[in-house]
Amino acid sequence: MIKNDTIIALATPSGVGAISVIRLSGENAIDIVATFFKSIKKGKTIKNQKSHTIHLGHIVNNGLILDEVLVSIFKNPRSYTGENVVEISCHGSSFIQQEIIQLFLQNGCRMADNGEFTMRAFLNGKMDLSQAEAVADVIASNSAASHQMAIQQMRGGITNELKELRAQLLDFAALIELELDFSGEDVEFADRTKFKELVAKITFVLKRLIDSFSFGNAMKNGIPVAIIGEPNVGKSTLLNTLLNEDKAIVSEIAGTTRDAIEDEIIIDGVAFRFIDTAGIRETKDIIESIGIKKAYEKADNAQLIILLIDAGKVGSSLSSVSRLATEVEIIKNRFPNKRLLVIANKIDKLSLDETVTLQAEIENLILVSAKNKTGIETLKQELTSLVNIGALSNNETIVTNSRHFEALNNALKAISSVQEGINLEISTDLFSIDIRECLRHLGAITGDYDVDKDILGHIFSNFCIGK
Repeated sequence: MIKNDTIIALATPSGVGAISVIRLSGENAIDIVATFFKSIKKGKTIKNQKSHTIHLGHIVNNGLILDEVLVSIFKNPRSYTGENVVEISCHGSSFIQQEIIQLFLQNGCRMADNGEFTMRAFLNGKMDLSQAEAVADVIASNSAASHQMAIQQMRGGITNELKELRAQLLDFAALIELELDFSGEDVEFADRTKFKELVAKITFVLKRLIDSFSFGNAMKNGIPVAIIGEPNVGKSTLLNTLLNEDKAIVSEIAGTTRDAIEDEIIIDGVAFRFIDTAGIRETKDIIESIGIKKAYEKADNAQLIILLIDAGKVGSSLSSVSRLATEVEIIKNRFPNKRLLVIANKIDKLSLDETVTLQAEIENLILVSAKNKTGIETLKQELTSLVNIGALSNNETIVTNSRHFEALNNALKAISSVQEGINLEISTDLFSIDIRECLRHLGAITGDYDVDKDILGHIFSNFCIGK
């Protein structure tokens, strides 16, 4: 898969801007650019310049100046790809971009494939596979939390977690393989006590990383928050207030929302994906019934649930308050493993005494008026407090990649078989296969083991061209 040709691509977004950056990588990158680059300093050629230097001049084709540019040189192996790399900073005209790119395509370059620069960096040992994948996550990050996780991964987060454990397991695997060569001698090279400790340690780390995926995936893609409740309690108004736009239709007519409406906002660096659902009630309307069913499905799949109640309908009646408290308990029992926020909307219709009565009956109740935007900041603070962002502040490794998640699960399955073999005191040769299997799955995360070409193609095809 290693290619010796020179590739070129626009490294900045296409379109008009102040400047654009055109990137070349390959053995002949510097020589190709030198042919058409004329320095403002007479007699100067970039072929003889040091790595990591910048030069002002013109790109010239047949005596015609295409643009005044800055040319940055990065000589192998001290470059992003590990090859000779040249970056041309030109003016951000679409015409100029294409003229320069076409010039080099006609003189020894070819267009880079999606993610080919980063693939070359991986193939040339500049980064491991998990770090290469993190590059795409950094580019795609849309919140402080997702950015922090991607940066931590790009700096070798999961690699550092597994590197030492994998090296120790490799050592034990070699000793066990050696024992098989001397099976007739009845000798043991691998210390069984230390081996048991290592297997237990690997099991613990794998389980912790696997458990982090649910949180990491939600932080990366936005934490899903389902807003549920009876019709006309103000779910759509709350969504619109949180988003600060009229996303959902608001009406006094019950059952206006019949399908789930979603949108995302960022609160204190964390992305939340709010889902406004159909009002939950008994109905004979077929379409509305489908919407209610979908509301429960969205709540089942959400990480957080907001149960919205209409405080204005409760008033000072103790029986109404008690009934409402019972309904809250029913919802809590229906979703026992979900984080649930109970919010009383339309508090502007309550007196102080009525508010006190309501709070006394329903534990941890949050009071808001979505229409008047009262209590919204308190709600936002409560949402972020429910998210486990301590792991982020402690720079813990958090798994966000589904490929890594699958490999970790397979590695855990293999090491569990090793643990079972140790407990049953079976012959070493029977669980040595599981040790190799565990090593293979751990190596697949970082690319230390042979990785299928199709897998590499799939990973880097999701990158943008030029990265």
